[in-house]
Amino acid sequence: MTTNRTRPAGRHDARRPETVPQQRLRTPRRTRPHQWFAERLLAVLSGQRPVHWMLGHTIGEAYDQLAELAPATPLRSRGARPVIRMCRGAQPAPGVVEACASIAAGEQVRAMAFRLEQGPDLRWRCAAVELGNAPARHPA
Repeated sequence: MTTNRTRPAGRHDARRPETVPQQRLRTPRRTRPHQWFAERLLAVLSGQRPVHWMLGHTIGEAYDQLAELAPATPLRSRGARPVIRMCRGAQPAPGVVEACASIAAGEQVRAMAFRLEQGPDLRWRCAAVELGNAPARHPA
């Protein structure tokens, strides 16, 4: 018995497709660093992820700030899962992004601000995190 080397093992069908569909090239979506970090911070501060999940993504006092905030899960809600409604960032200096995000969970809306700094390895790391003091109600 001769073995056809173009056929996968176990395939007994000798037919080949008449035309090969052209594959679309997938271009990676470039997410802005502040949007990516907002999602990660929300996951930690809502209790969906443990605080140590941010260990390699923080510098300076930011990890201490998260470790202090996270146990209280300040962005956790009893009803709807919290989502980022809006996230905006500004670049006050090269390699620095200061961002704010509004977090919505049902009728509640909270504010979160954070600072990102780009290291010599070109990776962005969170350098500071702040939350709005009291939950605000969003008018219907």
